[in-house]
Amino acid sequence: MSDMRAVVDRFEIEELRAEITDAVMMRDFDRVSSLFTPDGALRWPHIDKEFVGREAIRAGIEWGQGLWEFFVQNSHPGVVRLDGDTAVGRVHVQEFGRMRDGGSHLNHAVYHDSYQRTSDGWRFSERVYEVRYLDSTPLTGSPPPARVPALRMDPTQHRTKD
Repeated sequence: MSDMRAVVDRFEIEELRAEITDAVMMRDFDRVSSLFTPDGALRWPHIDKEFVGREAIRAGIEWGQGLWEFFVQNSHPGVVRLDGDTAVGRVHVQEFGRMRDGGSHLNHAVYHDSYQRTSDGWRFSERVYEVRYLDSTPLTGSPPPARVPALRMDPTQHRTKD
């Protein structure tokens, strides 16, 4: 593999990882599931849940997000190891929010990822979520009372559109 191919592959995988964080935060469940291979898997061992296949992943993400009153996820790039048309990597995550049942949640975690090059670009073949720290102390803050409309990004322009 050429050095340039490796650079492009790493860039595309970073874009994939950013795309899934954005899709989750925007509650775009169809987009989340499209970022997995058709037989991809999403595993949350800390709550004994796993979702295999795009349809199950979509339903699982929608179910999970439905538990939250509000939710914020910050992801931080980790290592990527390329091996031809496959790769593995890790993403470091910090999440917080309040559940609809009133419980609070702050965690630091790691996604252990497997990636596959497809005709549609790099996709997740597996994501396994490992919680490293959990704090359920009640959050003192809250979301703002009025929701600001989300800006829609137009990929053909360098500015946002309403």
